[in-house]
Amino acid sequence: MSRSHAVLLILLSAIPALAAAADIAPEPQLQAALADARERRAAVLIDFHAPWCYSCYYMARNVLTGSEWDAVRRRAVVLEQDADSPEGAALKARLGVKALPSYVLLDADGRELGRILGEQSRADFYAAVNDLLDRGGTLDALAARVKDGGAASLAAAREVLQSYHARYDGAGGLAWFAGLPAAARAAIEADARGQSWLARLRFLDAAQQHDVLACMSEGPRVLDGALGCQRPYEVDRYLACAADAADKPLLVAQRARMLELVERGAFGKDRCADTRSVVLTTADLHLALGDADAERTLLERAVADVRARIGEDLGKDRNLADNLRVYLERLARRSGDYARLDALMVQLIAAYPEDYVYAFRHGRSLLSRGKAAEALPYLELAAAKAYGINRLQVAEQRVRALRALGRDADARRVVAETLKANGPWFPEEAARLKALLQG
Repeated sequence: MSRSHAVLLILLSAIPALAAAADIAPEPQLQAALADARERRAAVLIDFHAPWCYSCYYMARNVLTGSEWDAVRRRAVVLEQDADSPEGAALKARLGVKALPSYVLLDADGRELGRILGEQSRADFYAAVNDLLDRGGTLDALAARVKDGGAASLAAAREVLQSYHARYDGAGGLAWFAGLPAAARAAIEADARGQSWLARLRFLDAAQQHDVLACMSEGPRVLDGALGCQRPYEVDRYLACAADAADKPLLVAQRARMLELVERGAFGKDRCADTRSVVLTTADLHLALGDADAERTLLERAVADVRARIGEDLGKDRNLADNLRVYLERLARRSGDYARLDALMVQLIAAYPEDYVYAFRHGRSLLSRGKAAEALPYLELAAAKAYGINRLQVAEQRVRALRALGRDADARRVVAETLKANGPWFPEEAARLKALLQG
């Protein structure tokens, strides 16, 4: 496995419901893509994204372009799936997709070949997707190669363990490892990369079980490793799981390592694909160590960096523009001064008028500050462009604003119209919307 593959989240996971084409039933877009793939003798690449996903915009602008992307499209049928739409959300849930963007590869019979998760550099993404297309094997075939202490068995085991981590399935990965022959387990435990993936799975499982003691035990082992641009995610996991019990010397050490990553991976020449997480995780560490001044200084530096890169043209790069929003939002929450954020939100609405996202975000922010009358026009603007699950989310904020203004009849009308347009989809969100009228 190449160095680039070692830092990728390549997923070769088996989904029982996709074991054969006959098991794939209702998604018509997927059915059409599989039929096309069978005719072309090609794979299917499902691109899961959403209009609010800043990482998706990074990939669309910086990675899924040019001759390399054209070559992938010649080898695979590309199926775009908006995770906010009913079909996209249903397929996302059935495939166990936990984060966006996600790129899931299926063979022409609907069996999963693998997946790539999150923002990637061009080099890493194309190395991963071409490796999956070249190999063409499913997890079952890969796992079948893990049977002893040999080199081929060990290489396959690393990828299977890595795939469980990418699926956020710590318990499943550990159970799979526990069921291996003794010789295979011993080889993995004696291998540095095998040990690393086992440690990350144990840490992930501890966090998912909210086991603070296990997090305190497993976290340091993971964080001591060479994580590169993946470090922010593991630090976030430790901060969330350990919470008030977090070991201060460990946090100090991690802040030092994150500051090195900030210089190289957020503001330097070798930027991580996800610079936002590098900045925000380092800011979280500053705050956890009681250094609010350092947090503010870092965020202001990040604001200045984005401004220098895109200038006044917010439409130049939506990923960067959204990073700017997040940095200013965090600064505003800390200071209580929302002037810069509010001005930016109006500019973002103008720069990206085609969807509901920024009108919704701005309306929701104003409403959270008790400004229902100011919020409502933005929420109405968002409602005109909302669909799928976000139609319900926008309606929820509209109802809150209307009720705050004493317009209960209008709130009931919004609920009725939204539920009619939604139909049977997203029952939990629909129930939450209806419950707003009962308070």
